[in-house]
Amino acid sequence: MNEAIPVSRVTGQGTVKLMPDVDRERAWLLTVDGAPQSYVDLDEPEHLEFEYARRLGHVLDTVAEPGRPLDALHLGGGALTLPRYLAATRPGSRQDVVEFDRGLLELVAECLPLPDGARIARHAADARAWLSAAPADSADVLVADVFGGSRVPAHLTSAEYAEEAARVLRADGVYLANLADAAPFAFLRSQLATFGALFAELVLIAEPGVLRGRRFGNAVLAAAHRPLDVAALARRTAADAFPARVEHGPGLRRFIGDARPVRDADAVPSPEPPDGAFGIG
Repeated sequence: MNEAIPVSRVTGQGTVKLMPDVDRERAWLLTVDGAPQSYVDLDEPEHLEFEYARRLGHVLDTVAEPGRPLDALHLGGGALTLPRYLAATRPGSRQDVVEFDRGLLELVAECLPLPDGARIARHAADARAWLSAAPADSADVLVADVFGGSRVPAHLTSAEYAEEAARVLRADGVYLANLADAAPFAFLRSQLATFGALFAELVLIAEPGVLRGRRFGNAVLAAAHRPLDVAALARRTAADAFPARVEHGPGLRRFIGDARPVRDADAVPSPEPPDGAFGIG
């Protein structure tokens, strides 16, 4: 039984809480204003509790041969769940994490220390501004998991933002994003159109119920200039406790339909989720 004590702190973005998991020793749930944001098991960083995090992890597992270190840029920090995962599964990876909320970064550093040898640099900055100043061709993978409250900020949804992401990625690099939407998927379809205008390959991973329009939920977007291992992703996501569907090719083009890329002038945040939409995965 975990007897750790919950931690609560008010930061620039709201009330941040770290709640110990009573079933897993040294495992913690991070919430911001009551909304679950991250889950970390300090003893088992390979454990990804949230469904969307597992799907991001599946892509990270398949973008290069197993164990090969990657240069990774993470926009959105939370409890550093995926940076810890990558450090454990691909030792020697060099990672930068950009988080707007300095108070959140400080709380995580204080209460959820990184493992020895993890090459993870933390930066308190706006994700778009930091990306714009980052060197070209410097990342193998870029993971965007940025939510202002419960919505993806508008300035991280536009074609101009996507162009900066493409500039920072290497030629064989992969862009990953955690997005959220519901039918009729105006936001999700516009994101696919925006990144599809820059990247030759798109993959979307989501639960069938979400894609059928039955409920609001997360969807993982992967974009690259080279083919992704769709077969491996389909096997891995199908084996999860909550199986997901992998959409690509003609099926995904039909889903995008007549959606057009969005520019800065027209960009909007992702839709507000309904109450109770984001439970613990």
